[in-house]
Parts: sequence; structure tokens; C-alpha cells
Amino acid sequence: MNRKPIFALIALGALILAGGALMIAQPATQAQAQPASVDLTVYNSNIGLVKEIRQFELETGVNQVAVTDVPAQIIPESVHFRSLDDPDAVVLEQNYEYDIVGSQKLLEKYVDQPIVVITQDGGKHEGTLLSGATDIIIQTEDGGVDVINADQVRQFSFPALPEGLITKPTLKWLVDAGKAGKQDVEIAYLTNGITWESNYVLVLAQDNSKLDLSGWITLDNRSGAAYKDARLKLVAGEINRVQPTPMPQPMYEMRAMAAKAPEAPPVEQREFAEYHLYEIPRPVTIKDNQTKQIQFLNAYDVPAEKIFVLDNWKSQFRPADSGAMKANISVKVRFNTGEEGVNAQLPAGVVRLYQPDEDGSPLFIGEDRIDHTPKGEDVTLTVGEAFDLVGERKQTGTKRLGDDAWRESYEITLRNHKENQDVAIHVVEHLNRRANWEITQASPEHFTQLNSNTIEWVVTVPAGGEATVSYTVEYSR
Repeated sequence: MNRKPIFALIALGALILAGGALMIAQPATQAQAQPASVDLTVYNSNIGLVKEIRQFELETGVNQVAVTDVPAQIIPESVHFRSLDDPDAVVLEQNYEYDIVGSQKLLEKYVDQPIVVITQDGGKHEGTLLSGATDIIIQTEDGGVDVINADQVRQFSFPALPEGLITKPTLKWLVDAGKAGKQDVEIAYLTNGITWESNYVLVLAQDNSKLDLSGWITLDNRSGAAYKDARLKLVAGEINRVQPTPMPQPMYEMRAMAAKAPEAPPVEQREFAEYHLYEIPRPVTIKDNQTKQIQFLNAYDVPAEKIFVLDNWKSQFRPADSGAMKANISVKVRFNTGEEGVNAQLPAGVVRLYQPDEDGSPLFIGEDRIDHTPKGEDVTLTVGEAFDLVGERKQTGTKRLGDDAWRESYEITLRNHKENQDVAIHVVEHLNRRANWEITQASPEHFTQLNSNTIEWVVTVPAGGEATVSYTVEYSR
């Protein structure tokens, strides 16, 4: 029997994987094929659906069929196998084999077997492997025991590849074919380890009246397989999973600025079930362990509004000398996704905002995350806090009116330290003590009810001056 030694580096097992000389014994009836076409649908919840068309040469009767280039994170119980040319073909058995060859695996398989170890100083140790869990322990031919620190190993060798180890994750089927010849077979399965999210670059005009928005799909593939020339679809929305999957790896941060460059073919957007689907109009190759970005949106001269907001829930209040609670005013940018605005639905993602300085060079002014936003909705982004606008909020009175009734009074003072600019500030108050409430006194008198328990004043504060909002609310059951 001709037994060729197989060498490996202890740290990575790189020579084993790269040598290309390892073959797995296969029955003569086994067929293999590369995919003729690949459809890849990626959800933004760390899961992807792969559908492949492969061609196999089958014999009449039972065949063993194998596919070796499947993702390491495949969900085996989701695999579907169907012959497109032989509807009578029956799948008798399906197996997923993933005992991948590697240096540690070899050591585990070769306990009580002969081994040769070469150390960093050129020393040679031969004998029977007793353990390779941490250090390598060898019983020599004279009965002695050598303990070799793993850090000192340069290479080791075995007589042959142990049975059961494979070089790639492999799907195998036993297929009872009704006819012989080449057949197109559809294989579909789910895999973890692949996800996508949206990233946006927003450039706000100097006068804050318009913005340019570009959207990028950031696709992260950690599934353990590559997808060549795939027809790529992306689904936006939260799908229900029986078991939670690991959180995706941090996304590559796109820092390119939006520019009016020649546009790529637009990404098709359409509704699918209760989700939104984005289809890339060209084949896309996605390598394993690759982050790929694809532009899907370019919108220019979108009407925009810069607003200042003091929100008694979201503002960071802190004690003031007057006994009130003090906070800076939030800066926000608002635009619409309807036909007069971006004219597109926006999948969830991070928006990074820039604004040109006086010399035209763009400066980063903040970032915010948006949820999935349908077409025709307002989008409000928090940029940061205004340096020279301050608000103070204090309770000026409280009284119990009955078993389940209260009266509360508040005063909000707004100060504008800008020297030459009047500022309109949105003062947002949330009335949450009871579902039933009534404003019995307000100054300014006019306010807007935003929802069942939220009201808003828009108050103009003169440059270098201040303004006050006060109100009294009564709650009841």
C-alpha cells in the first residue's frame, strides 16, 4: 500500500487545505456539478435564501449525489432537492457532512496512531500520538514519552488522511432516478451568516432648504461560501424566526460623499407580501468574508427643513441653579419620502449628514438611524444639539383633585444666544399621567396635538432674547 505523508502547520493547517492533493473516496455513482445559475435572496436579519440550478449525470436507479461548495453556516433542515427533468426521481436520503479537515482535527483523529513531529530547532520526534489537545504527547519506540509544546512545532506528518474528514462542507443525497442522462436539478436552502443593511449619505444645503441623498446597500457575507454572478434580491422587513440568530458583524462604514456622478442602473423596488423587495438589475458576485456596497438611491434637491426641538422625553435635562431642569435644544433635519421628496421607500439604516462650509468643503454634522420608512412619510433626523440654544423646564404647581385626578402646571423658558438670528423652537410635551387629559391654561394659547398624548408649540425666540411657554393640565380617569 502506497501511503503518502500529509503535512500541516500546527497553527493554521494551511498546507492541508492548500495542497490540493487530498481526495475523498467517492462511490462510482456519485455526481458533482458547479451551479449553472444562482439566485440569492438576503434578509436584513442574518439569513439568506439560496436557489441553484445544477446539472448532474445520473444513472437509472440509486445515485449518490454530492455538492461540496455549500456555505459552512447552511441550515441543513431547510434544504430542498428537485429534479427538473425527472419528476419521478425520489430523494431517499440526505446528509450534511461538515467534519472539516484541519490540524487540530487531524490530531484528534490520530490518537494512538504513528506520528512524526519536526520542531522549530529541527528536532525530529517519532512515535505513537497519545494526545494533541494542548501540547503534543508522543510515546517513543523505546517506551519513553516526549511532551512537545505546541508553540515549538514547525510541522507534523501522518501516514494518510483519516476516514471521515473532508475538505469542504458537503451535501449528499441518495437519489433514485427514473431515467439516465443529464438532468437539471433545483437545490434551495437557507443559510445564516449573510445580512444587509442600508447606509445613507445626506448633504444638506448651506441654507438648509434642500438636500441630496444617496443610499447604499451594505451586504456582509460571513456564510462560508461565495456566490458567483448571482441574481441578488434584498428583502426589507422583520421576518419571524423560531430561534434567534447571532448578531451580524459590524458593517463597514461608508465614508464617500454623495456626488452627482453617472448613475448605475436603478435598483428595482417593489412590495412583496408585507415586506419591500429590492432587486439588483445585474449579476453580482459576492465573495466569502466580503463586505460589498451597491448604490440603490440617488435623490437631488429634495426639499428639506432644519428644525430645533426641546422634547421633555428625549432631551438630556440636568439640574439648573434656578431649580429648573436645563437642556440644550436638539437640531433636526426633516424631509419627506413622497413624490415631492425622495420619491422612494427607505429601508432601515444609518444616515450620515454633511453640510458645506463657507468655502464649499463638506463637514460632518451628525448621524442618525432610521427605521423602515414607506413612501410618502416624513423622516426626521437628529443631527445633534444646538450650541447656543438652551431650554429650562420646571414644574410650577401640582394638586390632587380627587381619588384619581390631578392638576399640574409647567413653565418652559427658551433662550437664544445667537446674535443675529431669530429661531423657531418646537416645544414638545408628553401628557402621560392618565389617558384623559385637558389643557386648562396655555401660553401661547395655540398648540398642536401630535397624537393622543403629545402636544407641541412652535415658538419664535428673538436673537439674543428669550421666550416662555406655560401650561396647566388636568388628568382624570
